[in-house]
Amino acid sequence: MNPHNPLWRFRGVRSMAWLTLVYLYLPIVVLIALSFNANRVATIWTGFSWQWYGVVFDDPNILRAARNSFLIATGATLIATSFATLAALAMSSGRFRGQGLVQAMLGLPMLAPEIVTAVASLLLFLALGLELGMLTVLIAHTVFCIPFAYLPIRARLEGMDPRLFEAAADLYATPQRTFWRVTFPLLLPGILSGAMLAFIVSLDDYVITSFVAGAGSTTLPVHIYGMVRRGISPEVNALSALMLLVSMGFVVLSWWLGRKKP
Repeated sequence: MNPHNPLWRFRGVRSMAWLTLVYLYLPIVVLIALSFNANRVATIWTGFSWQWYGVVFDDPNILRAARNSFLIATGATLIATSFATLAALAMSSGRFRGQGLVQAMLGLPMLAPEIVTAVASLLLFLALGLELGMLTVLIAHTVFCIPFAYLPIRARLEGMDPRLFEAAADLYATPQRTFWRVTFPLLLPGILSGAMLAFIVSLDDYVITSFVAGAGSTTLPVHIYGMVRRGISPEVNALSALMLLVSMGFVVLSWWLGRKKP
């Protein structure tokens, strides 16, 4: 919060900003605190305990859902980041007919309501006769993750100094050598940043997964929702706190990589 911003001169703005932050983050703080509650009743504090984290890591259903989540997130990240990198390179190579339409299509999964993407994906898989399972979740997540991987890579390309490529051409470097010796090393932080965002978007997704997942392809968000329907328990709090920790780690790492100057 910048105290020199003219907006802060209006009465009540600062108080409203703090109330907004409290409203957004206090429930998360409470959830994390209750994950250490020794009481089986999640909302009644009786003492500090790590036991529910042990329960989480001993539950085979949670571990199976976590394995599915990480497998799908890893596969979707690798495929989506590869397509996003190729798309960013093509979009930055020069103007071509239909470039605006392609740009809009790349960002459409991010702009469209997630429930629309979920229903459309389900209808497509049913029309193609694909059995719902890990493959359909992977395909749907890949499409949904491409824009999140594309934006940091595209921003990284736009921040590169074009004189570097001109210097490489003056030194008779082939396009392939220029890419691997100049473009790729400078672009790598953007690629990693996009991959981090794509991974966490896939890992945390519930809406699309709940529509296109089949038997044996339950992910952590879907499993957590099933647990919550039976009532809030300390295991749910502990599992949610762990997912929050992983998500924050990837987001911070993506932000840090994106800040590195080309």
